[in-house]
Amino acid sequence: MIDFSFETLRRLGLTPAMAQTLATVEVATTTPTDGISHHWMRATAVHRETVDVHDGTDQNGARCTTRLTRALADQGSALAVGDWVLCCVDEHQQRWVTERAPPLSQIVRRDADGSRHTIVSNVDTALLVMGLDLDFNLQRLERYLALVGSSGVLPVVVLTKADVAQHTAPNAVEQRLQQVRARVGQHVDVVAVDARSDAAAQALRPYLGMGQTLVLLGSSGAGKSTLTNSLLGSSTQDTGSVREHDSRGKHTTTARSLHLLPQGACVIDTPGVRTLRPDVDAHTLGQLFEDISSLANQCRFRNCSHQDEPGCAVRENVDPLRLKNYHKLLRETRRDSMGALERQSQLAQWKSRTKAGRQRLEMKREGR
Repeated sequence: MIDFSFETLRRLGLTPAMAQTLATVEVATTTPTDGISHHWMRATAVHRETVDVHDGTDQNGARCTTRLTRALADQGSALAVGDWVLCCVDEHQQRWVTERAPPLSQIVRRDADGSRHTIVSNVDTALLVMGLDLDFNLQRLERYLALVGSSGVLPVVVLTKADVAQHTAPNAVEQRLQQVRARVGQHVDVVAVDARSDAAAQALRPYLGMGQTLVLLGSSGAGKSTLTNSLLGSSTQDTGSVREHDSRGKHTTTARSLHLLPQGACVIDTPGVRTLRPDVDAHTLGQLFEDISSLANQCRFRNCSHQDEPGCAVRENVDPLRLKNYHKLLRETRRDSMGALERQSQLAQWKSRTKAGRQRLEMKREGR
């Protein structure tokens, strides 16, 4: 067992539950670290070959041991920002990451090829940031909710650029708030802020307690880095302007990074995600779209797919755009759960249908 100071590491977001996990991790007895003291630290940034780690007092760079890298790869995993790691310094003053504590929570997305990619580990609250300009998109917000839904992390919707919306129309902010609440349900907190104002930290105060860890998720230009700077009380993160025609921003934040807030919490800023595919199964998706799941019991047919069947209670009562988004997420979920042979079979079917469609089009053009 490795001794550590709870109060020192609490400043980095150590919770009592995580402290119990750290107390059970054993040190692997492998050279060159035998006989060298180990210390628990938290990963604040992960680079290609190194990782930044913080011990509650100072931040340093470290390298991951080959043994740990291979062990994580065998698990289909890798170090992520927010991980608690065991570190030591060898006789050459090189700092090494030798162990990773099992994460209590992880937010994971699917890459374009279907592989799993951990965004962050060990966070308590996910602030889903969306601008009240052209960035406002309820379908994308539902995807972020699905992304967080299976992780055990508390989602909070933060609508930024409230000052911009207020200039558009006197009741614009309240109308947007009502739209979001109607879409996500009353169990998800929704707040509207001007990310540049000191009032933003006050509005988010319930989530900024000592030992809490937050992550900001949202598209580029939504105001994540601006909000991070407001919470920090300094211009630590680079920010940029957005395009006028679509309110999209450049990737001024290019890597995830953990910051210590003066209120006692930690916040992880993240770049905008281009490929937003949640890592959820059909059961979890049904829980996230609880209105659809409950109404399904009222459909005329027990196996109703809510597509074109008569007597479908879901189609009669659910917003068509929300239902369309549900069907799209369900297709992605089923595709991600397929085996290699199932994927090949589905691909062959798509190719066959595409070929048949082209043949019909050619015959129609030739007047056959």
